Amino acid sequence: MYDVIIIGAGLVGLGTANALQEHHPRLRLLVLDKEKNVAAHQSGHNSNVVHSGIYYTPGSLKARLAKKGNRTIYQFCQEHGLYYDRCGKIIVATQLKELLLLENIYQRGLQNDLNVSQLSQSALKEREPYVNGLEAILVPDTGIVNYQEIAAKLAEIIQTRGGDIHCQQQVKAIREHSDYVEVQTQQRGYQAKWLVNCAGLHSDRIARLAGYDTGMKIVPFRGEYYVLDSSKNYLVNHLIYPVPNPDFPFLGVHFTRMYNGKRDVGPNAVLAFKREGYHKTDFNLRDLTEVVTYKGFWKIATRYFDEGLAEIRRSCSRQLFTDNARQLIPDLQPEDIIPGSTGVRAQALTVDGKLVDDFHFVTGHRSLHVCNAPSPAATASFEIGREIVKQYFETI
Repeated sequence: MYDVIIIGAGLVGLGTANALQEHHPRLRLLVLDKEKNVAAHQSGHNSNVVHSGIYYTPGSLKARLAKKGNRTIYQFCQEHGLYYDRCGKIIVATQLKELLLLENIYQRGLQNDLNVSQLSQSALKEREPYVNGLEAILVPDTGIVNYQEIAAKLAEIIQTRGGDIHCQQQVKAIREHSDYVEVQTQQRGYQAKWLVNCAGLHSDRIARLAGYDTGMKIVPFRGEYYVLDSSKNYLVNHLIYPVPNPDFPFLGVHFTRMYNGKRDVGPNAVLAFKREGYHKTDFNLRDLTEVVTYKGFWKIATRYFDEGLAEIRRSCSRQLFTDNARQLIPDLQPEDIIPGSTGVRAQALTVDGKLVDDFHFVTGHRSLHVCNAPSPAATASFEIGREIVKQYFETI
């Protein structure tokens, strides 16, 4: 009998396990994951950016935990000798119509009490000589880490403290009783006083196994990146982002200075035909059927039809992708980039077609379900765990 079972060994699950051990040192803790290793999906297939929280609504859980998590991630990397680069992020307005949007983002940064500054065109050129921009915002606390490395170290710490991590254990059934929970995998059964669902791309399904309707469905979107030829690395000094389209829920193609010395360009965002569909040809009938029979999907698809079609076209054409990226760096040519990594974002969508914007939890009798943990979940993972403990597990 464990005190707590956590389903999902991604950064949010590991962050929650860490926070529980911090608060309850003698806790009997188990983390389950269906894959061979920790951080196998979203946590190991993301941009590796340490976000500042500049885009998020002041007072929201995302804004608060991103800011705290930013500091925590850097501190963790310093403490354990892990890679980090606080290289800073520049958000660039390339058109006159974007200047007001850029000002709004700057004001939001101030409201979130972040370290931000405005850059004139000349100041921008000093930092990024090859970037096309009228004005920009500098966010110096944004940076790059290796989240797979962080997850591996965190898993090691959790086990050193006495916690168990069992991989290749896919959860098949959950039964809540009055004073404990049963979890059945394909190999064996487990029992615990409490259950925490941090299953990411499968969080809604795990909640349903426990008997709870979350009121939302996970819709997978694949982000496809290119990699800049190393001879062109001089084009990118910081993390370079466009002003996001306020009518579209993704940030747009940007340039990311990576921990391995490479420069990623992307991503675009297209519907994945499988919840863990990292390739265009990946397909799962159940996953796709759930999406195309969901009313909420068709409502959002209709609302963003033009933007979605443009993303699909860029996915199929390196030239169109390059044309989009050249809005920021005009010197970029199609031959300067090659296909790179991909990731799949678990986006929670309500039946009325609304994207769930903030972190969202659903409480059960003996369980807690993290039903929406989009970006900046990796940045905020330690603090999400501490928030979960504070709100739900102060005493267990």
